[in-house]
Amino acid sequence: MNATDLQQQFFNHLKSILPPHISMVDELTDLLDLSYDSVYRRIRGEKPLALNELRQICEHYHISLDQVLQLQNDAVVFRAPDINHNGLPFEDYLRGMLAQLKNFNSFRDKKMLYFCKDMTFFHFYLFPEIAAFKTFFWIKTILNNPAYSQKNFSLSEFPFKDCLAIGQQIISEYNMIPSTELWNFESINSSISQIQYYRDSGLFSKKEELEIVLDSLDRTLDHIKLQAEKGCKFFPGQSDVAHRAPVQFYVNEVVLGNNTILVELDGIRHSFITYNVLSYLESRDIRFNEKSFASFNTILSRSNLISATGERDRNKFFHSLKEKVRSLKA
Repeated sequence: MNATDLQQQFFNHLKSILPPHISMVDELTDLLDLSYDSVYRRIRGEKPLALNELRQICEHYHISLDQVLQLQNDAVVFRAPDINHNGLPFEDYLRGMLAQLKNFNSFRDKKMLYFCKDMTFFHFYLFPEIAAFKTFFWIKTILNNPAYSQKNFSLSEFPFKDCLAIGQQIISEYNMIPSTELWNFESINSSISQIQYYRDSGLFSKKEELEIVLDSLDRTLDHIKLQAEKGCKFFPGQSDVAHRAPVQFYVNEVVLGNNTILVELDGIRHSFITYNVLSYLESRDIRFNEKSFASFNTILSRSNLISATGERDRNKFFHSLKEKVRSLKA
């Protein structure tokens, strides 16, 4: 393949990863500070891309040349959005997630596969009390924010209303994406352990607040169960006309997930792999995604569907999760 063919292949790849409503020519005109004619000449292969232009495009759109040029090696390129941001405020983390989901919804055809080690992140912002607790836990215990080192959890002191507002915007976007979620009977254990640790360590300001958080988590499970029963996503209290994208819930009794999210946008596959609890790596590598999607579907084929149908298994599953919540009230 000659240089002109490679350059055209590069632009074809760039066009494929842009949302349909985005003009590649307009984007490149602004990014490279070139005229429309100059950009078109590069796209047609009449003028070679300069190395600094190639670098600008790859950095801006997070493109791996290994993938575009189909280099046959075992390297896989991942993007780590917050790798250069130390001490990022939690609100900014949420805003980044919101922007990511809005980007997903800018595509015409989309679907999400969620391999749940814990409850899906989005569900924690359905109700304000569990949202406040999880936000406090992430900031104090995971991010180790020094301003919280001597603080106990208090709903009145830490309602995190700004985070709740962003979290509910995140849910609104998530509710528009058709999803398949793969759960396990252990998928709630992480949150149960966090609440238990705070209870046993005296990190709740009042015992009553422990009860309120547990009740909020219990209501969250009730709502997730209702979504599974109806087979679609919606906010608590919404009527059927407000129900959004379909959702399928599966339960696997053997394999515990790892909070991996797989997304397909207009035929282009993406993998989002969590690390350090709150951070994630993204890859568009074709070979990696083929394996990731195939593995997910293999596990799915050995799992029980509990949404829309499977009432007995659905009741059994959510009864088990709710029993774990009740055990903390004793």
